[in-house]
Amino acid sequence: MIAGYELTAETPSVADYLRLRINAGLSPKAEANAIAGLPHTWFAVVVRRDDQVVGMGRIIGDGGLFFQIVDMAIEPAHQGRGLGKAIMTALMERLHSHAQGAYVSLIADGEANRLYAQYGFAPTMPKSIGMAQVIR
Repeated sequence: MIAGYELTAETPSVADYLRLRINAGLSPKAEANAIAGLPHTWFAVVVRRDDQVVGMGRIIGDGGLFFQIVDMAIEPAHQGRGLGKAIMTALMERLHSHAQGAYVSLIADGEANRLYAQYGFAPTMPKSIGMAQVIR
């Protein structure tokens, strides 16, 4: 791990999850939804600096066939130090050791596709196209 940081395999707390998503520029989530959803995490890691959670990444899925990498978020003051790579490495190690043959997807925001490409992720177009909807 990067000097001064600690990466642990754990699901972020609701408070850390909500804060990191907003601070990293991801869409905000309702506290009730985070309370309901976070316990269903298949695998997650958090990164701490001085006992403060400054980064996270999660994998959700059905446990065998399909998985999705979600909630990759790092506090802006800690970006550009290799923490995204450390998080992705931990997530991918878990997938390689526990999810052989599974389909793994993700949505790359902005320039994040460059990070994910380093781990073997490729655009699905033109064969398929990702689609999404937020239920209001």
